[in-house]
Amino acid sequence: MSFSQDVWQRNLALYQKTLALPFNQQLAQGTLSKDIFSHYVIQDAHYLLTYGRALAVCAAKAFTAEDVMQFADAAKIAIVVERSLHADFMQEFAISKDEFRTTPLTLACHHYTSFLTATAWSESYPVVLAALLPCFWIYAEVGKAIVQHSIPNNPYQAWIDTYAGEEFNQAVDQVIATIDKVAARCDADTLEKMHHAYTTAAKLEWLFWDSAYDQRQWLGLDE
Repeated sequence: MSFSQDVWQRNLALYQKTLALPFNQQLAQGTLSKDIFSHYVIQDAHYLLTYGRALAVCAAKAFTAEDVMQFADAAKIAIVVERSLHADFMQEFAISKDEFRTTPLTLACHHYTSFLTATAWSESYPVVLAALLPCFWIYAEVGKAIVQHSIPNNPYQAWIDTYAGEEFNQAVDQVIATIDKVAARCDADTLEKMHHAYTTAAKLEWLFWDSAYDQRQWLGLDE
């Protein structure tokens, strides 16, 4: 069994809980509050900047020239997507540049980005890969799952189409192929660290969406 097959089976229940979150179900139905989606878009733009930086560190640690190019390109794409969020979704939902700039990271976003930054700088290439994988893979699977139930003229169709689309899913398949190639050469201790990194990031994906739905800031400190 490949690493990707093993890690997906170990975390299948967590993925199903993520898919079942009200945020994702209402996104498919087109009934998600615009205020909730705006909150999510701002936090996601903050997140993607850090994700791009973590991908760049991953590229620097990669074992082969091909892997360096793969993750250097992915880092660039993450920043391009972050900028397109400004140009498209933020404009559509009337989120100004000042509002984005002055909106601090929520507890969920801060936790997730801090985990990625710490892992990228302190862990080995295989473990960094595992920590970065959920953002690719879970978004692709959620996108493919909810596109089947999306209503006509869904105001969030562009978001759904991005992650359900062939281009994004091809990129995800390439990342999975790379991590399986790398994992095949790892010892048992490294594989277990990879599993732990993946599961932690997958939990933080769940937390990010759950927090966005309730527009939570910092627990106990929300006004």
